[in-house]
Amino acid sequence: MRLVIFTEPQQGASYDDLRRVAQTAEASGYDGFFRSDHFVTMGGDGRPGPTDAWLTLAGLAVQTSRIRLGTLVSSATFRLPGPLAIAVAQADAMSNGRIEFGLGGGWFETEHAAYGIPFPPLGERFDRLEEQLEIITGLWATPAGRTYDFHGKHYQLSDSPALPKPVQSPRPPVIVGGHGKRRTPALAARFADEFNVPFSKIADVAPTFSRVREACAAIGRTTLPTFSAAAVLCVGRDEAEVRRRAAAIGREADEMRANGGVVGTPGEAVETIQRYAEAGATRLFLQTMDLSDLDHVEFVAAEVARQL
Repeated sequence: MRLVIFTEPQQGASYDDLRRVAQTAEASGYDGFFRSDHFVTMGGDGRPGPTDAWLTLAGLAVQTSRIRLGTLVSSATFRLPGPLAIAVAQADAMSNGRIEFGLGGGWFETEHAAYGIPFPPLGERFDRLEEQLEIITGLWATPAGRTYDFHGKHYQLSDSPALPKPVQSPRPPVIVGGHGKRRTPALAARFADEFNVPFSKIADVAPTFSRVREACAAIGRTTLPTFSAAAVLCVGRDEAEVRRRAAAIGREADEMRANGGVVGTPGEAVETIQRYAEAGATRLFLQTMDLSDLDHVEFVAAEVARQL
């Protein structure tokens, strides 16, 4: 099981906060440092304010050296697919090939209203997501010296030079995730190198992976995507420290346990992670909410990761 530190900077974090966590995660041996892509807090005042996901990852690309970097997930409503393909490819070059690209349809209407971003109905958001995935992967796959064209309902590209190319070949890994029962598995089957189930009861993880397997079979895809999950992280040396860390992020330890969180002492965390592995996950994104608690990141690496 590969472990990733996953952050939610919209809750209140500066770039320097994220840099400290990413560098601590790298020094501690984690597989990756990922962040969400949101512009408005979902509780609290959100100060000092949002940071842009791809500006953050570009900065971290030159301030880290080994750890994988990515989004879980960027919103297709935020950016046009052509410029987004350029930004991700450039960040991949800046990191010497360590970028992973998570893309979703967008769901948080409040942040769209707050920053003047159009928020289409759900069906249209899925349509735009599908076109963006096709365009971005198509641009990256276009051979050097050739051009790329796309004529969809929402986006049209003509004679694009399809540059720059990412460092990774054939492309940075594409991550699709969610709980949808029809369109999400279908998109994962077509485009995803990794499929992620976010914040679910562990009993629901394996059936969600099965829907992706079925969607792959339906289109004749034989090489399955990597399967991963995301879960809140709250681990301590004893139950008192667990509850202190839970209180610091405004949660209850028992509630997080009941909803699939990696919560408790190191032994309990290992057992939970093993249940994710049994469900089919090979990578786990650990949602780390208190970005000032670097000891938490180091402690989990030393006392949990080494037991896996």
